[in-house]
Amino acid sequence: MHRGLDGERILTDIRGQAAPKPVQGTRSQNEKSRIVVPFEDNRILANLLGEYDSHMALLEDRLGIDAHAHGNVIILNGSDTNCQIAREVLEALYKRAAAGEPIGPGDFDGAIRHARHQAPEGESAGPAQVATRRRVIKARTLTQSTYMRAIETTDLVFGIGPAGTGKTYLAVAFAAHFLERGVVERIILSRPAVEAGERLGFLPGDMREKVDPYLRPLYDALYDVLPPEKVERDIETGVIEIAPLAFMRGRTLANAFVILDEAQNTTSMQMKMFLTRLGENAKMVVTGDPSQVDLPPGVASGLVEAERLLSQVEGIASVRFQSGDVVRRDLVARIVEAYDKLS
Repeated sequence: MHRGLDGERILTDIRGQAAPKPVQGTRSQNEKSRIVVPFEDNRILANLLGEYDSHMALLEDRLGIDAHAHGNVIILNGSDTNCQIAREVLEALYKRAAAGEPIGPGDFDGAIRHARHQAPEGESAGPAQVATRRRVIKARTLTQSTYMRAIETTDLVFGIGPAGTGKTYLAVAFAAHFLERGVVERIILSRPAVEAGERLGFLPGDMREKVDPYLRPLYDALYDVLPPEKVERDIETGVIEIAPLAFMRGRTLANAFVILDEAQNTTSMQMKMFLTRLGENAKMVVTGDPSQVDLPPGVASGLVEAERLLSQVEGIASVRFQSGDVVRRDLVARIVEAYDKLS
């Protein structure tokens, strides 16, 4: 199970880029250490480390350490701090693999991010998680954990930040979680039907066919966390409703999990209208990226205003994601950081 040169090439191919330099200061500024981490089952360990030990290569890359497998042990060499983090990550993910969970590169990435940062005071250690019928979804960054715990405990949550941070996906996962456990009776997913700098013209078909292009990301998230047949059945019966923002006017949304996605494209009046729809026994999550506003020039974003006005209101949580929370892939994080430098 020695990684060797082939393992390095595979890691490069998976990520589509050359491996970056080790994190600054992890090897030169900290005391060096050698840690031997034993495991009981070689088969589970082999699955944990991935094909050609690609997951171990990821661990080395992220933490700037050397790691190699010998029988049923992993030997870690490098700074004491990062070797301790590597051991914590390996032991935690081994337990998940032993319980039958599939472990992928994203799980290693998330475990490393959590282990490298101490949880904020008052928060539980380790990543937050939510279970749906199809999968158990674990937070991959500390901000994701904060966001997920806010959704669990707060009736109105703003998730604000760049693309690829999981804002919408995690909200949909919690919606499915609460629906399946009978906490809410229905799911309502909405987006403002604003074109992203394009002119789509007059679309053919009925009303659903006309608005589906705007709402497709919400469908994609639903199909990922629930069986397709359940999604289709619940949409047909109205248990799951996916509609443009304009359809929310005049309604009271009670006993529901309500999500407004791409909320940066709401006007001030639209945002006020939507927030005041919240009824009894309902949860509402509002997500958006203020850096991607598609409103006409001179029209202020209702999301930006709402966050400012409601920041001190009891019963409302606002969670800000940064470029470091992008979990889609490293290249997306670098794109976000490059654009952030312009603002």
